[in-house]
Amino acid sequence: MEYFAKEYDVIVIGAGHAGIEAALASARLGCQTGLFTINLDWVGNMPCNPSIGGTSKGHLVREIDALGGEMGKAADANMLQSRMLNVGKGPAVHSLRAQIDRREYTKYMKHCIEKQENLELKQGEIMDLIKLENGLWQIRTRLDALYTAKCVVLATGTFLGGRVYVGDVSYESGPDGMFPANALSIALKKLNVPLRRFKTGTPSRVNRRSVDFSQLEIQNGDDEIVPFSFDNQRELENKLPCYITYTNEKTKEIILENLKYSPLYSGKIEGVGPRYCPSIEDKIVRFAEKERHQIFIEPCGAETEELYLQGLSSSLPEHVQLAFLKTIPGLENVEVMRTAYAIEYDCVDPLALKPSLEFLDLEGLFGAGQFNGSSGYEEAAAQGLVAGINAALKAKDKAPFILDRASSYIGTLIDDLVTKGCSDPYRMMTSRSEYRLILRQDNADIRLTAYGHDLGLISDERYNKFLEKMEMIKSERNRIKRVSVQPSKELDELLEKSGTAPLKTGVRFSELLKRPQLNYELLKPFDKDRPDLPKEIFEQVEIEIKYEGYIKRQQAQIDEMRRLEVKKIPENIVYKDVVGLRLEAQEKLEKVRPENVGQASRISGVSPADVSVLLIYLNKN
Repeated sequence: MEYFAKEYDVIVIGAGHAGIEAALASARLGCQTGLFTINLDWVGNMPCNPSIGGTSKGHLVREIDALGGEMGKAADANMLQSRMLNVGKGPAVHSLRAQIDRREYTKYMKHCIEKQENLELKQGEIMDLIKLENGLWQIRTRLDALYTAKCVVLATGTFLGGRVYVGDVSYESGPDGMFPANALSIALKKLNVPLRRFKTGTPSRVNRRSVDFSQLEIQNGDDEIVPFSFDNQRELENKLPCYITYTNEKTKEIILENLKYSPLYSGKIEGVGPRYCPSIEDKIVRFAEKERHQIFIEPCGAETEELYLQGLSSSLPEHVQLAFLKTIPGLENVEVMRTAYAIEYDCVDPLALKPSLEFLDLEGLFGAGQFNGSSGYEEAAAQGLVAGINAALKAKDKAPFILDRASSYIGTLIDDLVTKGCSDPYRMMTSRSEYRLILRQDNADIRLTAYGHDLGLISDERYNKFLEKMEMIKSERNRIKRVSVQPSKELDELLEKSGTAPLKTGVRFSELLKRPQLNYELLKPFDKDRPDLPKEIFEQVEIEIKYEGYIKRQQAQIDEMRRLEVKKIPENIVYKDVVGLRLEAQEKLEKVRPENVGQASRISGVSPADVSVLLIYLNKN
């Protein structure tokens, strides 16, 4: 028998990485929030890689933290090993990555949610979702409890209509053996939500005792650990190493012989898989010329013997998986604890969403994470944070919070999804941002902390510390532009040793620092008045000085982009009435319904000529 249980301001469905950030943001902004999950023990679960960050993903985590999200703090608290990637390249592509204790991470996030004021965590499968005549959204649980809210955030991950594939075996399931969310998928179809099928996969987990580490390359963490959170107060340390091994010709031979048993190649899987994280059988076929593929063997936790085989995602039959695993050095006697599988699930076409992540045609309904067609914990958390903020603002009748492409990787991610859409699971990459020299992970707090404070997610105490940091950066930048360095025998020897020309006259310290061969640390003996400042201050100043010309050029591009972003497009515009607009452009603009000319210019199928026509029309009307 149905019964009315409670009314919330915001309801979040799903307690994965997107749902967690959405619910915490909503509650921290003062909204009564309900967070519903199929299983309380799987809050913040990592069904795939037990890691946070990585190339471009580290940028997202630091941006989430700068806005007041939780993922960075949780990663720091449960880190097993930390490494900064791409350090041999420029600062724009430096990215932090950490191995995480997955069960401790889950425990941390669950407790964080339980303690959060204005937030209730509930176990229950959502069976129905409808819009009531009074404008509220209503959900019904499997136990026939009815809850209403002004706004609902869908953060269903890979549970929605989930189906697992291992060879010929196929069954309805969420990740890690959880129940799938089938009824909710049906309910969304009744609402005319444009769903489609995507797929992803995960590798085997194996027992540590069965691995011969003497055949593996060890991969230790960095000596100097950089935290994800700008507000980190913890002493961080590397607790466990990772290892590297490789596939070989025998591995390739077994996979190719059994390719016909892969549901990916037999046609059983309908969903589109991730382009940038293919299964091992897909890699063997697509990169046939490669003799071997790198495999990372990573710990799942400090108190478990379970190891994760990154790079070996597969949906081949269990016995085939075991056969090819035993061809890999170090895994000859491997004991598989969890078999690799592929999972197919329903997700939305993100072109149905606004930049606020609210649906175009379903007011008060928001999407976040893998439900929006993305892949990755970090992409999910970033969208969850924005969706949660905007659901709370909507519930309070306030204007939405929109991050543009020039503000952040989060803004780029969301703009890509809602403007360009995605034909396969979307993964963030540094190459997706045209402003990546400005959108570095090291300055995420400089770019976004003020937004977080204005919203109410960053405390006054933390904001004041941030302002002190900004003042230190400004003061040090001004100092090195004033201070002169005179030629000397010792300095000339250093310059020649570093591969740069000796001085003929005195120069400003800032001019010397611009040389690519030099840095603060090398020049320290010649900087007599150097103040005692945190390392991050010198890092910021050095980057600003070295890349000053490039940064100015990129800022000019941003100013031009924002000039178009300011030009708003009326919601009631009829594109077929815009004389001179091509038919394809009319159709694309009508589908996406961009909020401004800048967004319109990035839609696939809308040409610069179409944008010019649109600008003329808007100016006239």
